Amino acid sequence: MSWKQRWSFVQMALGMRKFIQTGQFGDGREAAAAAYVEANARPGDVDDVLATIDKFAREQSMLVNVGDEKGQLLESAVTRANPERVLELGTYCGYSALLMARTAPEAHIYTVELSTDNAEVARRIWTHAGVADRITCVVGTIGDDGATLDKLAGYGFGPGNLDFMFIDHNKDVYLDDLESVMKRGWLRRGAIAVADNVKVPGSPKYRAYMKEQQGKTWNTVEHSTHVEYQNLLTDLVLESDYLG
Repeated sequence: MSWKQRWSFVQMALGMRKFIQTGQFGDGREAAAAAYVEANARPGDVDDVLATIDKFAREQSMLVNVGDEKGQLLESAVTRANPERVLELGTYCGYSALLMARTAPEAHIYTVELSTDNAEVARRIWTHAGVADRITCVVGTIGDDGATLDKLAGYGFGPGNLDFMFIDHNKDVYLDDLESVMKRGWLRRGAIAVADNVKVPGSPKYRAYMKEQQGKTWNTVEHSTHVEYQNLLTDLVLESDYLG
């Protein structure tokens, strides 16, 4: 890890409280990532945009994207699902939505993000990559007494038409938000839910639920991997098939 990466990690740790409250670390790294993409990645080239974000996160300022290592697990799950409708919880800078749009070219990605600033960063990146027409960012949170779920219903979410979920937002509400979506009846039988960071920072309630529901409501595989953009801290990604 370079000195710049170490300093970025320290700044990220110092900004964690702000990140939990606002979705950004407070040092401008998210907007800087979008500017870096616009200056360095080939317009309309999704592969190059993703690689440029990875380069920024490794060499400039660490980002809490799913990243390239765990991104391979996400790609594999998306390929297996072959989705038409995807719901992501936690847009951040738009990396994972872009990755899913590349992997499932016939799908439309709907992604929910608390931060209006992150939503703007993500839209800049998607526009540069040429896929902004296939990704819709809804600013809000699932735990807002149904307002965001109602917005999603306005985009056509309905009984049994949700093929894939990627969960990568506030770890404390992974389970609550999944259950809110389930109560709406949107998940089709055979849909796949992938959850990032189940070990670090950790979502113990979500993991315990998936273990308890194994073979009942869900079939889950736990993937051992690393926290994004380094190889010291291990993490878990959970890939779960909905049994209906």
